[in-house]
Amino acid sequence: MRINRLVATAMLGVAALGLNACATGFPTQVSRFQAMPAPQGESFFVVPANPAQSGGLQFTQYATIAAQAMQAQGYFPAVSPQTATMLVQLDYGVDQGRQEIDVDPFANGYYGGGFGGFYDPFYRRGYYGRPYYSRYGGYGRTPFYYGWDDPFWGSSFDNTRAYTVYKSYLDVNIRRRADNAALFEGHAKARSQTDNLGVLVPNLIEAMFTGFPGRNGETVRITVPTQRRPS
Repeated sequence: MRINRLVATAMLGVAALGLNACATGFPTQVSRFQAMPAPQGESFFVVPANPAQSGGLQFTQYATIAAQAMQAQGYFPAVSPQTATMLVQLDYGVDQGRQEIDVDPFANGYYGGGFGGFYDPFYRRGYYGRPYYSRYGGYGRTPFYYGWDDPFWGSSFDNTRAYTVYKSYLDVNIRRRADNAALFEGHAKARSQTDNLGVLVPNLIEAMFTGFPGRNGETVRITVPTQRRPS
């Protein structure tokens, strides 16, 4: 029994470290294929991959963020698609969500108590987060957790917790306008407890352009840090 309690204490410490390290960022998985030219005066224009989004206020907002990210890489914005050397195609979305129920193994003496034996301390937990300021959202509980498919994703101090998990994505395809040659193909995905595209898409864009253009064929996990607003 003493050994079980010692193991439980150690595991709880590891879990706590995971919470402190990971619960304050937006975790994504980013895949990139690229043959991007080094910035040498190339210009770009951001266009929707879905023509139905053309001219929409929502797309315009995200296109502006993507354009700023491209400028930060050393490329120049063109005044129109016809005058750009590269076209940046943007697509994004979020699914309808899926409800999950998590169980806290430490609640009600589950570990080393009620069951009288070993219980996996990493079995499905759902963490609702600490208060935070997000650069793209208001003050509240963070809707982002851990790494993509990370076994430490979530924690709860209740016995069970029901919540909805949403999966979001961002696709960025860059083509040379003159011959339509592919220069960059990127896909970023994340899961969260919010389906607010106004929060999700800017974070996905930041993840996509972190370490841009990346290694050809590489899939990486990128956590976008949240920042506190100035007081």
